[in-house]
Amino acid sequence: MPEWVMAIIKILIVLAFIGLNGMFLIWAERKVAGFIQARIGPARVGRPQGFFQLFADAIKMFSKEDVRPAAADKWVWWFAPVVFFTPVAMAFLVLPFGPNVIGLDMNIGLIYLAAVASFALLGVFMAGWGSNNKYSLLGAMRAGAQMISYEIPLILATIGVIMITGTLSTQGIVEYQVAHGWNIKTQFLAFVVFFIAMLAELNRTPFDLVIAESELTSGFFTEYSGIRWGMFMFAEYTNIFVMSALAVTLFFGGWASPFGLVGSVLIFLIKTYAIVFLIIWIRWSVPRVRIDQLMTLGWKFLLPLSLFNIVFTGLILLI
Repeated sequence: MPEWVMAIIKILIVLAFIGLNGMFLIWAERKVAGFIQARIGPARVGRPQGFFQLFADAIKMFSKEDVRPAAADKWVWWFAPVVFFTPVAMAFLVLPFGPNVIGLDMNIGLIYLAAVASFALLGVFMAGWGSNNKYSLLGAMRAGAQMISYEIPLILATIGVIMITGTLSTQGIVEYQVAHGWNIKTQFLAFVVFFIAMLAELNRTPFDLVIAESELTSGFFTEYSGIRWGMFMFAEYTNIFVMSALAVTLFFGGWASPFGLVGSVLIFLIKTYAIVFLIIWIRWSVPRVRIDQLMTLGWKFLLPLSLFNIVFTGLILLI
């Protein structure tokens, strides 16, 4: 089969997975929130668990009128959801779902992920500026400060893993853990820093100041509706999966089984959705922090801890 045909097939598989994963996580978040807060959650449309509510929401999203503010910057506003969504989809290229299930095993996979993720900030700024709305602009400015601040400890937290495994390949990192055990045993501090920074990068509670509903309506995508609003939502939930998958790859053995079984895609998905469940759990259990507390945590605590982990890992390797 020609390579270009295989490339198209892989792209279609990724897009289909993004759609199904986004719908499932939206439903799962509602059900988990209902369980944690002693509420029912979706239960009417598609009994007994309200699963058909997903399709009702999809119909509403696709049929809802796509309204553009009269004073918005047309092209900047129009392209913002595309620019925000594209990097999230591109990240799937280097995620190792299984022993031989990966789009492309790059020897610089982690650098690729860091480079691709940085483009999401451009989409946020385009949405905030192009909407010509003060709430959207303030949300975009908050996003810029938050994402730049927490990308630094997030990336530094991965350096300890790179030092131990000796590779930037995501598949290579998993294979190292198959032979030597999960990295969480030696990089627990790095995982703590990575997880907290990941919550901030995902704009999830307690770091959801970018879209704080009580302050900014919906932040940078306040002026979006219909399918464009849906692209922001799908990008958000897909990014939750991507970052959880990356955490599993770096610290929890990726597709490797903890019981000596043969690694598989199913094991990788179980681990990933366990991290996703933890993220949802935190959202409905922890209050939002203030913007000054957010910046203080990132610069005064997470950054020094990530640097300490690098030095400590280096000393261990020397010894």
